Amino acid sequence: MSSNYLSVKALTKYIKRKFDADPHLRDVYVTGELSNVKIHSSGHIYFTLKDDSSRINATMFRNQATKLTFKPEEGMKVFIRGDVNVYEASGAYQLYAQTMEPDGIGGLFVAFNQLKERLQKEGLFNPNLKQPIPQYPKTIGVLTATTGAAIRDICTTINRRYPQAEILIYPTLVQGAGAAANITENIYLANHQALCDVLIVGRGGGSIEDLWAFNEEIVARAIFESRIPIISAVGHETDTTIADFVADLRAPTPTAAAELAVPNQQELIGQLLQRQTFMHQVMTSRLNFERTRLTKLQNSYPLATPERLYRPFIERLAQVDTSLQNATKLFMLNQQTALQKIDSKMKQYSPKHQLHAAKQQLMHTNNQLHRTMKQTFAQNQLAFQNQLRMLEALNPLNLMSKGFSVAYKDENVVKSVHELEKGDVVNMTFQDGFAEAKIINTHVQKEGKAK
Repeated sequence: MSSNYLSVKALTKYIKRKFDADPHLRDVYVTGELSNVKIHSSGHIYFTLKDDSSRINATMFRNQATKLTFKPEEGMKVFIRGDVNVYEASGAYQLYAQTMEPDGIGGLFVAFNQLKERLQKEGLFNPNLKQPIPQYPKTIGVLTATTGAAIRDICTTINRRYPQAEILIYPTLVQGAGAAANITENIYLANHQALCDVLIVGRGGGSIEDLWAFNEEIVARAIFESRIPIISAVGHETDTTIADFVADLRAPTPTAAAELAVPNQQELIGQLLQRQTFMHQVMTSRLNFERTRLTKLQNSYPLATPERLYRPFIERLAQVDTSLQNATKLFMLNQQTALQKIDSKMKQYSPKHQLHAAKQQLMHTNNQLHRTMKQTFAQNQLAFQNQLRMLEALNPLNLMSKGFSVAYKDENVVKSVHELEKGDVVNMTFQDGFAEAKIINTHVQKEGKAK
């Protein structure tokens, strides 16, 4: 019974053969919107092509992808030609794109704008990085086709305007396959030889396809990296290429490029003649002015009588000499007076004078100290006597000599009758001794009376 069942692989192969046999799926033209675009490192492009109601997975292999003139981006509407087949590993059908064109706008124009935007972000169009064109070049390199009107126009214009300049022609492909690579190669060659002061890179007019070599990224980077200043001259005045944006100077036509590369010999000769005339006039006027000035100086008062020129200085020197002598005398007098004052002060501060003054001061201080000591001793003696009399007046023994005594109970002085009770033994201290006494009775005195 199992022989009636197909394997997944067999079924997938059967479906794939159906797709292969259908002539309508071998060459299909389909339009839609790009979604989930992934450009693999291998160069293959994987994406989804969709419209309002359906979608289909699609692949564009590297061989076809390298031929694209634009970069597929999310949301872009495109026209695709290819075939539909089954991818056996997943069992899903998908579209294999052979060609791809933007919908509603030319692919070359899209590629132009994408490359322009990217190079601008990288700074290749930065005007601050552009090199100046030499004012008087000796050798002009021309990169263009050796046939056609462009090379004739450039050479004719340079020979007419500035015949002393040498023209070095680099025969270059400017259209078709290999043109971009040949332009790039010749730019690098000219830089390596370093024979030219400026390069003119360009061609005559044509369609965007004809001019496309000058929109290639390798040409733009070669122009940007060139150490020799480059003038772009691509197409007619209305044509604009990436090379025009990167070049150090853009000319609208090849003839205009030649005019920008060299000065006009007739104009230079005219300028030289004008400057020569101007310099002759200036020098003539200057010489006349200096001659007049010299005559005035020769006839001037100082040069006519030179001895009077330095007479005021001689008089001033004499005055200064007199002032110096007077100042010297006054200085010496002041110094002598100062010396006398110093001598007088030295005598005052001599050791002998100082010793005598110190001795007198010592004697005066000794006498004053003696008087002070006697006065202090007398004051202290009087105070001592006063203190002694006060102590004698307050001595309790003197009171006891008058008949007073002091009673002690338990070694404490009895100050009140309330501290005693009947039968207590007290010690009585007298002037000449003490005695023991026994309390027989106590009486409290009130208002001067005893009870």
